[in-house]
Amino acid sequence: MDRFDTLQLFTRIVELSSFSRAADLLNMPRATATHAIKELEARLGTRLLERTTRHVRPTLDGQAFYERCLHVLSDLDDAEAALRHVAANPRGVLRVDMSGTHAKRIVLPRIQQFHERYPDIDLVISSGDRLVDLVREGVDCVIRGGRPGDSTLVARKLAAMPQVIVASPDYLARHGTPRHPDELGTHQAVRFFASNGGRDYPLELIIDGQLRTFDVGGWLSINDAENYAHGALLGCGLVQLPRFHVAEDLAAGRLVEVLPDWISPDLPVSALYPYRRQLSPRVRVFIDWVAGVYAACFGG
Repeated sequence: MDRFDTLQLFTRIVELSSFSRAADLLNMPRATATHAIKELEARLGTRLLERTTRHVRPTLDGQAFYERCLHVLSDLDDAEAALRHVAANPRGVLRVDMSGTHAKRIVLPRIQQFHERYPDIDLVISSGDRLVDLVREGVDCVIRGGRPGDSTLVARKLAAMPQVIVASPDYLARHGTPRHPDELGTHQAVRFFASNGGRDYPLELIIDGQLRTFDVGGWLSINDAENYAHGALLGCGLVQLPRFHVAEDLAAGRLVEVLPDWISPDLPVSALYPYRRQLSPRVRVFIDWVAGVYAACFGG
């Protein structure tokens, strides 16, 4: 039993004049209560309670200790109440990084809801597709698509976004429309690469229940999601990206879905924050809120 629990037990015994009733009130065995008070008296080097067959009452030292305990417990209650208030009404600056597409199309259209709920949080949103150094750059959390690869970060999955392979009508008129995944090798793709100089991302399809990758050639490589989609609109090649990103272009005929009979794997999107850092209330409430936003858009 920790010291806080022991102090609570001691004050209840004094107030109820009974080990048994205090133990019952705190939902613990009588033997545990007796042992805890014996340890407390041994640690303090003094007898706190006089025990008779009918009553328990404090000694002079016990009465003085009881009065000090009331002050300590009262101060702890006040401190906890203050922290609960902070947790319920977080304040301060919150720095979040996400891709421009997610900011523009998912988060910012609903950000007024977050502000109305947490008016004392000042949001600073930066946009990019590179995985920033959160600690060095003072960023509290990031939102990223793809499979998290940094084991030093805690990842909370927000959604799984359906993907499609698309191209412009102009590109398909010049190069033909692939009818089977095996024909992808004769086509051009706008290549997407990681900002940190990492790998290209190939096209992926689920075929006979198995994930297959296709390294499609291309003369244009881009590391920004908005420009990646724009490359397809300009007729530079095939692209694979979340359907929500190009839904309007598909509906307007500016882009055409390619190989619709084969399923593209969903793209996970996650909120990431530093590992082993105490999650501040403002970060926690933002992640909880943005998880609800993505669940509403893509399903939980």
